Amino acid sequence: MPKRSYVSPVRADAAAEKRNRVIEAAARLLREEHGITAFSLEAVAKAAGVTRLTVYNQFGSRRGLLEAVFDDIAQRGRIMRLGEAWAAPDPRTGLELLVEIFCEFWSSDPAIGRLQDAMLIDPEIAQALGERLGRGRQIIGGLVARLAEDRATPAQQRDTADLVFGLTGFAMFRLLASGRSTGAVCGLVKTACDDAIRRMLPDAG
Repeated sequence: MPKRSYVSPVRADAAAEKRNRVIEAAARLLREEHGITAFSLEAVAKAAGVTRLTVYNQFGSRRGLLEAVFDDIAQRGRIMRLGEAWAAPDPRTGLELLVEIFCEFWSSDPAIGRLQDAMLIDPEIAQALGERLGRGRQIIGGLVARLAEDRATPAQQRDTADLVFGLTGFAMFRLLASGRSTGAVCGLVKTACDDAIRRMLPDAG
Protein backbone atom coordinates (compact mmCIF):
# COMPACT_ATOMS: atom_id res chain seq x y z
CA MET A 1 0.00 0.00 0.00
CA PRO A 2 1.59 3.31 -1.06
CA LYS A 3 2.34 5.81 1.64
CA ARG A 4 0.09 8.84 1.79
CA SER A 5 1.96 12.10 1.43
CA TYR A 6 1.57 14.46 4.31
CA VAL A 7 2.27 18.18 4.32
CA SER A 8 2.49 19.79 7.72
CA PRO A 9 0.24 22.87 7.97
CA VAL A 10 2.94 24.52 10.04
CA ARG A 11 5.56 23.81 7.39
CA ALA A 12 3.25 25.01 4.62
CA ASP A 13 2.52 28.23 6.51
CA ALA A 14 6.23 28.78 7.08
CA ALA A 15 6.96 28.28 3.38
CA ALA A 16 4.19 30.71 2.40
CA GLU A 17 5.47 33.28 4.88
CA LYS A 18 8.98 32.97 3.49
CA ARG A 19 7.72 33.29 -0.08
CA ASN A 20 5.80 36.45 0.80
CA ARG A 21 8.86 37.85 2.54
CA VAL A 22 10.95 37.30 -0.58
CA ILE A 23 8.34 38.98 -2.80
CA GLU A 24 8.15 41.96 -0.44
CA ALA A 25 11.94 42.27 -0.39
CA ALA A 26 12.06 42.08 -4.20
CA ALA A 27 9.43 44.82 -4.50
CA ARG A 28 11.39 47.03 -2.09
CA LEU A 29 14.50 46.66 -4.22
CA LEU A 30 12.57 47.54 -7.36
CA ARG A 31 11.27 50.73 -5.75
CA GLU A 32 14.82 52.02 -5.36
CA GLU A 33 16.25 54.33 -7.99
CA HIS A 34 18.56 51.74 -9.52
CA GLY A 35 16.37 48.80 -8.56
CA ILE A 36 16.22 46.95 -11.85
CA THR A 37 19.95 47.12 -12.59
CA ALA A 38 20.81 45.86 -9.12
CA PHE A 39 18.06 43.24 -9.09
CA SER A 40 19.32 39.66 -8.71
CA LEU A 41 18.45 36.53 -6.77
CA GLU A 42 21.45 37.18 -4.52
CA ALA A 43 20.40 40.76 -3.76
CA VAL A 44 16.81 39.74 -3.03
CA ALA A 45 17.92 36.85 -0.84
CA LYS A 46 20.10 39.19 1.21
CA ALA A 47 17.28 41.72 1.57
CA ALA A 48 14.84 39.00 2.62
CA GLY A 49 17.24 37.36 5.05
CA VAL A 50 17.22 34.00 3.28
CA THR A 51 19.65 32.03 1.13
CA ARG A 52 19.92 32.32 -2.63
CA LEU A 53 18.97 28.64 -2.85
CA THR A 54 15.72 29.40 -1.03
CA VAL A 55 14.84 32.08 -3.56
CA TYR A 56 15.79 29.79 -6.44
CA ASN A 57 13.73 26.90 -5.09
CA GLN A 58 10.69 29.18 -4.73
CA PHE A 59 10.87 31.02 -8.06
CA GLY A 60 13.36 29.21 -10.29
CA SER A 61 14.87 32.28 -11.91
CA ARG A 62 15.09 36.07 -11.94
CA ARG A 63 12.24 36.08 -14.44
CA GLY A 64 10.08 33.88 -12.23
CA LEU A 65 10.66 36.17 -9.28
CA LEU A 66 9.82 39.29 -11.31
CA GLU A 67 6.62 37.61 -12.53
CA ALA A 68 5.66 36.82 -8.94
CA VAL A 69 6.30 40.43 -7.90
CA PHE A 70 4.16 41.68 -10.78
CA ASP A 71 1.33 39.29 -9.89
CA ASP A 72 1.44 40.43 -6.26
CA ILE A 73 1.36 44.11 -7.27
CA ALA A 74 -1.43 43.38 -9.75
CA GLN A 75 -3.54 41.85 -7.00
CA ARG A 76 -2.88 44.72 -4.62
CA GLY A 77 -3.48 47.27 -7.39
CA ARG A 78 -6.80 45.60 -8.25
CA ILE A 79 -5.99 45.19 -11.93
CA MET A 80 -8.20 42.11 -11.87
CA ARG A 81 -11.16 44.52 -11.92
CA LEU A 82 -10.71 44.74 -15.69
CA GLY A 83 -13.39 42.05 -15.86
CA GLU A 84 -15.86 44.62 -14.52
CA ALA A 85 -15.09 46.88 -17.48
CA TRP A 86 -15.81 44.06 -19.90
CA ALA A 87 -19.06 43.17 -18.12
CA ALA A 88 -20.42 46.73 -18.18
CA PRO A 89 -23.74 46.81 -20.10
CA ASP A 90 -22.71 50.04 -21.86
CA PRO A 91 -19.32 49.69 -23.63
CA ARG A 92 -18.61 53.43 -23.25
CA THR A 93 -19.05 53.08 -19.50
CA GLY A 94 -16.85 50.00 -19.63
CA LEU A 95 -14.12 51.89 -21.45
CA GLU A 96 -14.21 54.73 -18.92
CA LEU A 97 -13.96 52.20 -16.09
CA LEU A 98 -11.05 50.50 -17.82
CA VAL A 99 -9.17 53.82 -17.96
CA GLU A 100 -9.81 54.35 -14.25
CA ILE A 101 -8.61 50.85 -13.39
CA PHE A 102 -5.40 51.24 -15.37
CA CYS A 103 -4.65 54.69 -13.93
CA GLU A 104 -5.22 53.39 -10.41
CA PHE A 105 -2.98 50.42 -11.09
CA TRP A 106 -0.11 52.36 -12.68
CA SER A 107 -0.07 54.77 -9.73
CA SER A 108 -0.36 52.07 -7.07
CA ASP A 109 3.32 51.12 -6.71
CA PRO A 110 6.63 52.66 -7.89
CA ALA A 111 7.91 49.13 -8.54
CA ILE A 112 5.66 48.95 -11.60
CA GLY A 113 7.88 51.45 -13.37
CA ARG A 114 10.95 49.33 -12.71
CA LEU A 115 9.18 46.28 -14.08
CA GLN A 116 8.25 48.22 -17.18
CA ASP A 117 11.90 49.25 -17.56
CA ALA A 118 12.90 45.61 -17.25
CA MET A 119 10.64 44.78 -20.18
CA LEU A 120 12.68 47.17 -22.36
CA ILE A 121 15.99 45.46 -21.69
CA ASP A 122 15.00 41.83 -21.18
CA PRO A 123 12.99 40.09 -23.96
CA GLU A 124 12.02 37.18 -21.70
CA ILE A 125 10.56 39.48 -19.08
CA ALA A 126 8.87 41.51 -21.79
CA GLN A 127 7.19 38.35 -23.05
CA ALA A 128 6.12 37.18 -19.60
CA LEU A 129 4.71 40.50 -18.42
CA GLY A 130 3.33 41.30 -21.87
CA GLU A 131 1.24 38.16 -21.71
CA ARG A 132 -0.20 39.32 -18.40
CA LEU A 133 -1.07 42.73 -19.80
CA GLY A 134 -2.47 41.18 -22.95
CA ARG A 135 -5.83 40.61 -21.28
CA GLY A 136 -6.29 44.36 -21.15
CA ARG A 137 -5.73 44.57 -24.91
CA GLN A 138 -8.31 41.83 -25.47
CA ILE A 139 -10.88 43.63 -23.33
CA ILE A 140 -10.23 46.90 -25.15
CA GLY A 141 -10.70 45.13 -28.46
CA GLY A 142 -13.99 43.68 -27.28
CA LEU A 143 -15.30 47.02 -26.02
CA VAL A 144 -14.31 48.75 -29.25
CA ALA A 145 -16.08 46.04 -31.26
CA ARG A 146 -19.24 46.46 -29.19
CA LEU A 147 -19.12 50.20 -29.76
CA ALA A 148 -18.53 49.83 -33.48
CA GLU A 149 -21.15 47.16 -34.17
CA ASP A 150 -21.30 47.25 -38.00
CA ARG A 151 -20.38 50.92 -38.36
CA ALA A 152 -16.60 50.47 -38.64
CA THR A 153 -14.40 48.12 -40.61
CA PRO A 154 -12.25 45.49 -38.86
CA ALA A 155 -9.17 47.55 -39.73
CA GLN A 156 -10.69 50.67 -38.17
CA GLN A 157 -11.59 48.72 -35.05
CA ARG A 158 -8.08 47.29 -34.79
CA ASP A 159 -6.49 50.72 -35.21
CA THR A 160 -8.77 52.20 -32.57
CA ALA A 161 -8.16 49.37 -30.10
CA ASP A 162 -4.39 49.69 -30.56
CA LEU A 163 -4.60 53.43 -30.01
CA VAL A 164 -6.68 53.05 -26.86
CA PHE A 165 -4.30 50.37 -25.59
CA GLY A 166 -1.40 52.77 -26.05
CA LEU A 167 -3.25 55.61 -24.37
CA THR A 168 -4.04 53.47 -21.33
CA GLY A 169 -0.54 52.00 -21.06
CA PHE A 170 2.12 52.79 -18.49
CA ALA A 171 4.34 54.78 -20.85
CA MET A 172 1.56 57.30 -21.47
CA PHE A 173 0.67 57.37 -17.77
CA ARG A 174 4.27 58.07 -16.76
CA LEU A 175 4.53 60.85 -19.34
CA LEU A 176 1.32 62.56 -18.26
CA ALA A 177 1.85 62.03 -14.51
CA SER A 178 4.70 64.55 -14.41
CA GLY A 179 3.16 67.49 -12.55
CA ARG A 180 -0.36 66.05 -12.64
CA SER A 181 -2.49 64.11 -10.18
CA THR A 182 -3.70 60.62 -11.02
CA GLY A 183 -7.21 62.02 -11.39
CA ALA A 184 -6.03 64.63 -13.87
CA VAL A 185 -4.17 62.01 -15.90
CA CYS A 186 -7.25 59.81 -15.88
CA GLY A 187 -9.34 62.68 -17.22
CA LEU A 188 -6.90 63.36 -20.04
CA VAL A 189 -6.77 59.70 -21.04
CA LYS A 190 -10.56 59.41 -20.99
CA THR A 191 -10.83 62.41 -23.30
CA ALA A 192 -8.20 61.01 -25.67
CA CYS A 193 -9.92 57.62 -25.76
CA ASP A 194 -13.27 59.27 -26.44
CA ASP A 195 -11.66 61.18 -29.31
CA ALA A 196 -10.33 57.90 -30.72
CA ILE A 197 -13.84 56.43 -30.64
CA ARG A 198 -15.25 59.53 -32.32
CA ARG A 199 -12.70 59.20 -35.10
CA MET A 200 -13.85 55.63 -35.63
CA LEU A 201 -17.52 56.61 -35.46
CA PRO A 202 -17.71 60.24 -36.62
CA ASP A 203 -21.51 60.08 -36.81
CA ALA A 204 -21.90 58.81 -33.25
CA GLY A 205 -22.06 62.31 -31.75
